[in-house]
Amino acid sequence: MDVGDSLNPAIDVGQVEGAFMQGLGLFTLEELRYSPSGVLLTRGPGAYKIPGFQSIPQKLSVSLLRDAPNPRAVFSSKAVGEPPLFLAASVFFAIRNAVEAARKDHGLENIFRFDSPATAEHIRMACQDFLTEKIEPAVSKGEKPWSVTV
Repeated sequence: MDVGDSLNPAIDVGQVEGAFMQGLGLFTLEELRYSPSGVLLTRGPGAYKIPGFQSIPQKLSVSLLRDAPNPRAVFSSKAVGEPPLFLAASVFFAIRNAVEAARKDHGLENIFRFDSPATAEHIRMACQDFLTEKIEPAVSKGEKPWSVTV
């Protein structure tokens, strides 16, 4: 990770790890659900999943690039949090590739909609098989859904 001249390498490594885990939650767990009238139903960690200590990869190696100062910033430092947050999108795309492979194994077309977050529900429904084909969307029956994803 390029953080320029690190003011405190231990803090920067912790920031990189934390930002990656926040991104992991963003891309794989945290889904905003609204009622049909527009009320946010998932208003906190009691209503939706966030990454926990068991979500952290067993091997998460972070190293800081040396001798890469940023002369225009305070003490030649650089941003620490944003790049690793978006690096977690790699987890989302790895899951999407796995879903694509599963679909291919079942003879399904490889063009499909797969939005973030890659929740267990989204993964299961995207991997279509004889079980998922039995599920009819509530909207097709003319019923009002209990929640809406925007």
